[in-house]
Amino acid sequence: RAGGLRGERGCGAGGAGGRARGRGPTPVSFLHLGGLRTALYNYIFARKHRGTFVLRLEDTDQSRVVPGAAEGIEAMLEWAGMAPDESPRRGGAFGPYQQSRRLELYRRASEELVEKGAAYRCFCTPQRLELLRREALRHQQTPRYDNRCRHLTPKEVSEKLSQGLDWVVRFRLERGAEPFQDLVYGWSRHEVADVEGDPVILKGDGFPTYHLANVVDDHCMGISHVLRGTEWLASTSKHLLLYRAFGWDPPQFAHLPLLLGKDGGKLSKRQGDISLERLAREGYLPQALLDIVTHCGSGFTENQMGRTLEELILQFEIGRITTHSALLDLEKLPEFNRIHLSRHIQNEGLRQKLIRELQLLVEQVYGDQHVDKEVLEKSYVERVLLLRKGHISFLKDLVSCDYSYLWVRPSVSREQLRAISAEVDEIGKLVMGLMMRQAAVWTVEELNKDLKSLQKQSRETKYSSMMKLLRLALSGKQHGPSVAEMMVTLGPSEVCERMHRALSS
Repeated sequence: RAGGLRGERGCGAGGAGGRARGRGPTPVSFLHLGGLRTALYNYIFARKHRGTFVLRLEDTDQSRVVPGAAEGIEAMLEWAGMAPDESPRRGGAFGPYQQSRRLELYRRASEELVEKGAAYRCFCTPQRLELLRREALRHQQTPRYDNRCRHLTPKEVSEKLSQGLDWVVRFRLERGAEPFQDLVYGWSRHEVADVEGDPVILKGDGFPTYHLANVVDDHCMGISHVLRGTEWLASTSKHLLLYRAFGWDPPQFAHLPLLLGKDGGKLSKRQGDISLERLAREGYLPQALLDIVTHCGSGFTENQMGRTLEELILQFEIGRITTHSALLDLEKLPEFNRIHLSRHIQNEGLRQKLIRELQLLVEQVYGDQHVDKEVLEKSYVERVLLLRKGHISFLKDLVSCDYSYLWVRPSVSREQLRAISAEVDEIGKLVMGLMMRQAAVWTVEELNKDLKSLQKQSRETKYSSMMKLLRLALSGKQHGPSVAEMMVTLGPSEVCERMHRALSS
């Protein structure tokens, strides 16, 4: 559960809270962009108010829990730069942070409500509930429980318990839901008793439902603000009735508008293309993901591309969150990644990490092609990164076929070059002479000027043909970056080596 401001109250105590949380992740799948967005808004809210970021896992539906998902959720939050202050792994003063380990707490809470008359044991069988559902659908009505067991006398309850019948605990919904002020949607009120039957709060297996578990946990963990998806807005009145039944002060609520796809359809956690694990494997930077899921939404004083997490925190104002759904255009994600990759390359510290990653990528992709040690040297790899900054969206682009010339010397014959220009020998000598004359490292712009001056010394070869010839000699390809950029990247000695090899073959 993503959370924020630390409070002083413990379970059973009153007083104001000071922590925030969102709809906690359920470990039925790995973290996806929708879950990341909810966690991010909570993280930003917590950091904005110097609070505590809490991860609480909601695993009360054991039939849907996916092995490894709980660990994966926390690992991906850490990867995204949002390591929780309190979590199942890190622990904390309000733990455990996994609802399946808090069952005794929920059992006592449900018993308290039963003793107060605010809840009751229901003995209706699954077969009867299914008949009720079918009958409602047959009459084109919304299925709802008919509250039959709320009218059982204490004697009837005792008899059924003595018979060993299965039971669940249901919360007694009463009319009189009070309006509440949502921090995003304003004043809201839902008379849930008019449209719903009494909800189950404790299941037959001893596990709570979302409604009981989160009300109890938020109170016991001192939560003062709840940030969660707008799909829970209608349930908030029900939760407020639970708070009232316990005699607890409720937190403040802020419901986030839906995150939709470009086509207006709701993003599903079952969509593989929005899984954080998959996006990370494809080479997306966490900063790009954080940027795009906030860029398509609201809540910030500025909305330009390329914002860092620190900038998002500074620009965040909860009052700026609108009720409009956020449309996520995944086709723009590579552009967001290009911008953040450029910022990484520009940053000295982050660039060193990229250098190491690129060295490993080169060895993995071209290791069986006898890569020269020179191309794995830090200075060369760094030069490649700096010169291609802004031109690539992913680090892996630099080990694609288009950039193979950076790591492996091409096999080009003199005859191939002669097919472009009969002056191949003269051009080769001029270029190698230029490389040997230049003692200092020059820019792409300066080298372009020198190459144009060089071309004027040839008798018949046009500038375009000369560039075509040099590109083929240096890269073995007809297309790619500018020749001047290739030469600056490779360096004078490597350019001379490749020209000599081509002319001698």
